[in-house]
Amino acid sequence: MNQMGSVPQHPVPPPPVPVSFSGDRGEFRRLVMRGTGLELVTVGFYRFWLATDIRRHLWSNTDIGEDAAEYTGTGKELLLGFLFALAILVPIYLIYFLIGLEAERARAFASIPLFLFFYVFGQFAIYRARRYRLTRTVWRGVRFWMSGSGWAYAARAALWGLLAIVTLGLALPWREAALERYKMRHSYYGDLEGSFAGSGWELFRQGWWLWLLGVLVVVMALAAAKAPGVSSLLMVAAPFLYGTFKAIEWRWWLSGIRFGAVRFESALSRTALIGLYWKVIGWFFLLVMLFSAYAFACAALIASVNQTPIAKLFVPGNLQASIPMLGLSIVGYLALVLGMNVVMRMYLLRDVWARVISSTAVHNIEAAANVVARGELASALGEGFADGLDVAGF
Repeated sequence: MNQMGSVPQHPVPPPPVPVSFSGDRGEFRRLVMRGTGLELVTVGFYRFWLATDIRRHLWSNTDIGEDAAEYTGTGKELLLGFLFALAILVPIYLIYFLIGLEAERARAFASIPLFLFFYVFGQFAIYRARRYRLTRTVWRGVRFWMSGSGWAYAARAALWGLLAIVTLGLALPWREAALERYKMRHSYYGDLEGSFAGSGWELFRQGWWLWLLGVLVVVMALAAAKAPGVSSLLMVAAPFLYGTFKAIEWRWWLSGIRFGAVRFESALSRTALIGLYWKVIGWFFLLVMLFSAYAFACAALIASVNQTPIAKLFVPGNLQASIPMLGLSIVGYLALVLGMNVVMRMYLLRDVWARVISSTAVHNIEAAANVVARGELASALGEGFADGLDVAGF
């Protein structure tokens, strides 16, 4: 009797788990509009609570499989971090201002080291802000956390930035890959260590043609003074170029993330974000037109009440007529700024997040089933520095 040899069976890997976003757009719009109004009433201080509400909305509606993420940060933490950061940043600005008064001629030269200092300090703030947000992110009851040195990251960012300048931007893909490797190898989900598999060459291969077009845009911008029609061409091209670049960058970044054996994969298309940037531009033009119509209507009303020509409202010496116009213009300008903030948060935060998240899948998620919680909470000081230097993310 012949015995047939058994054929070894290889286990079939489970299918990837999709990541989805279930947030209601109307709910987010109401959240942002209410928060933006409170920013105005509180002279900007409500932005810490608004940032927290936005993150909670985005995190809690991001589902990996059947489990949603959770954001545990608070607005009070962000406010205290910002105040501590101001206590450090304000004396630096004051010292530079006093030096400038004493040595006016050397002020231009002194601005160079000041710029370099704040660039390096800004990179430090970016790293520490990411560390804060990561330690406030929880999934399946286990917190993410981060180690590493913010100053070591800042030094790497500064050196890679110098190389990018010298190479006219060609080194940017390798800069991004090197910095992401440093951040991810110091990132953890419980006891799962992170890593980054993306390479600079891979990012360059996907977007090298954007670099060539960027060089062409710069050359055309330099010639725009002699050819006014070029400016319109640049405005039309910018959303396509930038939207394509951000889509390529998001897809490359997500597909490189690893936590132990868990890996992410993005299928975001190159054209997925272009329409969002066009919508932002369209809303900006509409808001500016509404502001112009409002200003004209206010000028016509005041001119009719005072029985004076509209042109006299804008004469500096005509205070009786120009002060009411100035007050109404300030109100309209604030409404314009608040409207632009709502538009940007709707399209460039919520909608970008939704499209990027919905294009993502997670492989080998079973490797995160028995993770042991580790790590400690980071302070919000880094987030405060990032906010004070205007380099904070969402």
